[in-house]
Amino acid sequence: MNDLEIHQQLQKALDGFKDPETGRPLSKTGQVTDWVVADGHGKCTLRLTSMIRTIETEVVQRLQSYLHSQVPGLKSIEIRVDDFDRPAQPLGTIGLTAKAVIAVAAGKGGVGKSTLAAAMALTLEKLGAKVGLMDADIYGPSVPHMLGLEGRPQIADSKIQPIRSGTMPVMSMGFLIERDQAVAWRGPMLNGSITQFLRDTAWGDLDFLIIDMPPGTGDVAITLSQLIPLTGAVIVCTPQEVALLDAGKAISMFEKTKIPILGIVENMSGFTDPETGKTFDIFGRGGARQKADQIAAPFLGE
Repeated sequence: MNDLEIHQQLQKALDGFKDPETGRPLSKTGQVTDWVVADGHGKCTLRLTSMIRTIETEVVQRLQSYLHSQVPGLKSIEIRVDDFDRPAQPLGTIGLTAKAVIAVAAGKGGVGKSTLAAAMALTLEKLGAKVGLMDADIYGPSVPHMLGLEGRPQIADSKIQPIRSGTMPVMSMGFLIERDQAVAWRGPMLNGSITQFLRDTAWGDLDFLIIDMPPGTGDVAITLSQLIPLTGAVIVCTPQEVALLDAGKAISMFEKTKIPILGIVENMSGFTDPETGKTFDIFGRGGARQKADQIAAPFLGE
């Protein structure tokens, strides 16, 4: 097979490889350019959106393996990665512009839900995505403290200007009340504040909006499901039985609102003595993994 035939086979092979974001074949999206084939060695540029740059290495390796399997005469393929601009589209009817909205939830408080939500948001941003973090835990907003943020959001162009952690926009009730002030609201006021945070905050164009949910099984999930199409929920729990019972209730709530469970994280799964290296299972072990197996959801880690 000569170089021209290899070139043609490579381009044809793109019909069978889908863009992870849209699910469309790369041959239709115009994301693979700058083809060069010489002596059986190929080069090209794969253009990925900031959302997919988070899994850039995986996508490149998968594409290389796929092309080798589809084009027998190909000796090697070098894939350079560049940026591809595919703007996010408005979600629902409230004007939020994002590609994915992920809720981080727990059946009870104190299991590390806010910690995980903040870590997810910061990690996705570090990997190159455009991320916003919304603290929907109205009664116990802890995200500002975790990120070392303070100040009062300002209003500009009829929009609430979020406080930024670096370049990441963050919105929380913690910015609007005094540090030790309690929020004594009934359900309608709570739901109204969630709507306002989503609709009236100047989030900009996001790849991911991470929402730190209130603990428990209240009606915030129902409100969110009515306002925007949630991509899914990550459930956080600890290993002991009572926490798993509460996690089960949270999972049931999301299933009733038809919000997919993206996976389960077990927090506080063990304490490792720094002197001896021995791990103590203070709260038990493996409960969250068993719960994930029961509902056929991914176990994301402990």
